[in-house]
Amino acid sequence: MTKEELVRRMQQGQAWIPGKRVKIDFGGDQGAIMLDGVAQQVSEEDGPADTTIRIGWDDWQQLAAGQMDGMTAFMMGKLKVEGDMSNAMQLQGVLAKLKG
Repeated sequence: MTKEELVRRMQQGQAWIPGKRVKIDFGGDQGAIMLDGVAQQVSEEDGPADTTIRIGWDDWQQLAAGQMDGMTAFMMGKLKVEGDMSNAMQLQGVLAKLKG
């Protein structure tokens, strides 16, 4: 899945937390995706967020495919959370809707 496909799928699945801005930062050339629950949109915009999740693109692909558990990725240091940790926990349920 490309980043553009991911953004489109997240937008269609309304993959945001109402009233919160969560940024998924893939680092390097991949940039970031903003899950903007305030504006109710998903974009490739970079900006301030309530929570920033840092994860490499390859690790994200494994996580999205269900090949890696979010808590395992966090414990292994592959996924880092900055800001409000509760948003990251809520996001796990939101992202589960996208599988399939």
